[in-house]
Amino acid sequence: MADRLPPLLREALGDDAPELIIHPQCFLSEGHFAGPDAARADAFVELANDPSIDAIWFARGGYGANRMAEDALARLTSAAADKRYLGYSDGGFLLAGLYARGIGQVAHGPMPSDLKRTGGDAAVLRGLDWLMTGSAPASGADAQPSVKRAAFNLTVLSQLLGTSLQPDLTGHVLMVEEVGEYMYRIDRSLFHVTSHPGIRAVAGLQLGRCSDVPDNDPDFVLNEEEVARHWCAKAGIAWLGRADIGHDADNKVVPFG
Repeated sequence: MADRLPPLLREALGDDAPELIIHPQCFLSEGHFAGPDAARADAFVELANDPSIDAIWFARGGYGANRMAEDALARLTSAAADKRYLGYSDGGFLLAGLYARGIGQVAHGPMPSDLKRTGGDAAVLRGLDWLMTGSAPASGADAQPSVKRAAFNLTVLSQLLGTSLQPDLTGHVLMVEEVGEYMYRIDRSLFHVTSHPGIRAVAGLQLGRCSDVPDNDPDFVLNEEEVARHWCAKAGIAWLGRADIGHDADNKVVPFG
């Protein structure tokens, strides 16, 4: 169905406001998921293969993309290569698979569900701007246009390594962020990620925000930056500081490549 943008966003965009098509699958429910795996895969394939649609914007990053990504990606046609794809969190499984196969332009960045966050209007406008123009402002260590980049939720990246979804990140500045994980799990994931030969070929690592970290009993002592620095040093990966990404309204758009 076609859907109107919230008034504040439509006013901000004016005559440049795009038409948003919300697939009926988004309103399905099956336990933890927005419908069965097959329905979610079919919806993605239908829109990605539709030449009249310019971009695919993941509505939210809810768990389950890993369950349908390989099946969906195998069914894409040439029309899917002419699109931009934007999302984050578990949507990273699809972004990784698309990037690994050279399909379209992909970016880690805000989703429509971010409207529910304080400051979410600005986040969604950033996402829409990239979807419509393909440009995203860069700052800090990632500001050099010649530097290739990629960004992922840390747990998602850790889980997709060694699968058919894993992209070649050689020479990339790799950015990772996390939400809702204990420090010992962040430590464990960073160990796994930085130990992988494919990740050791990156140009360096930046750590985004690690939010809503549960209290550890006893205290873990080290914070997320100290843990990231530790594993980068062990792996011989350049530590490039912090990245302005995370599960929040300040999450910036990071185009891959």
